[in-house]
Amino acid sequence: MPSTRDIRRRIKSVKNTAQITKAMQMVAASKMRKAQQSALAGRPYASLMNQVLGNVVYYAGDITDPLMEKREMRSHCVIIVSTDKGLCGALNANLMREAARFERENTVYIAAGRRAAQFLARTKRNLAAEFTYKDAPLFGEARAIMRFARDLFLEGRADQVSVLYTQFISTLTQRPEVVTLLPLSEIKAVTAGVDGVKAPEDLMHGSTEFIFEPTPAQVLGALLPHYLNFQMYQILLEAKASEQSARMVAMKNATDNAHQLIKDLTLEYNKLRQANITNELLEIASAAMAMQ
Repeated sequence: MPSTRDIRRRIKSVKNTAQITKAMQMVAASKMRKAQQSALAGRPYASLMNQVLGNVVYYAGDITDPLMEKREMRSHCVIIVSTDKGLCGALNANLMREAARFERENTVYIAAGRRAAQFLARTKRNLAAEFTYKDAPLFGEARAIMRFARDLFLEGRADQVSVLYTQFISTLTQRPEVVTLLPLSEIKAVTAGVDGVKAPEDLMHGSTEFIFEPTPAQVLGALLPHYLNFQMYQILLEAKASEQSARMVAMKNATDNAHQLIKDLTLEYNKLRQANITNELLEIASAAMAMQ
């Protein structure tokens, strides 16, 4: 049975832990607000990009582009967007569970985030490249990731390029999603169906006629790389908003659990202390009766 000194030490240790988790919760809450605002601010532009590209593809007629070439899938490239740090609940675990479902033999991986790279190394999967991105993702970081994946596709080393990331739904809900970026046979928004963002088929094919300058092929050739880069950038924003939201919730739960544990230990300490006082009083009373 623990002594009162042991319980006091444990209470002090749990209080110190609660202070740390509370501080981490406040830091994550501050970063979460900025990350959520960035992700939500990018969704209208992503929606408009899908509308513009969808209309270009629809009205330009029979135009082919190397990025739109459909091939028999012998090799699959998967970009995994994870976090660099832990302490964000089950976010990374859910992501890696989805990553493990891809066939090991014909899949090559690109890791965006240290946790994804560690998972791929631990499971001995084919890691082609590793990238990092900041708490406030930059467009240049997304462009570098997409350029590497695009080169794999154009060189024939990958017949399809997909992205596995965590989509931000709300502060309490984040969902692993797989989006196919290449080949661009279908225009699909990474945020379609989330918070009122319309699907591409609801945005295109209106009554407006378009005139392309200089030619539809040149417009499409210039638009497709930018479309892919921004899709990757929006994915990084969604992943970072999910990470900070999950970390804030995890640290809040840890702080609440620590406070509840302190209450339970304090109650146990008071009971043990009261029992010790009662025993001492009984011993004094027994000694006094024996001396009479």
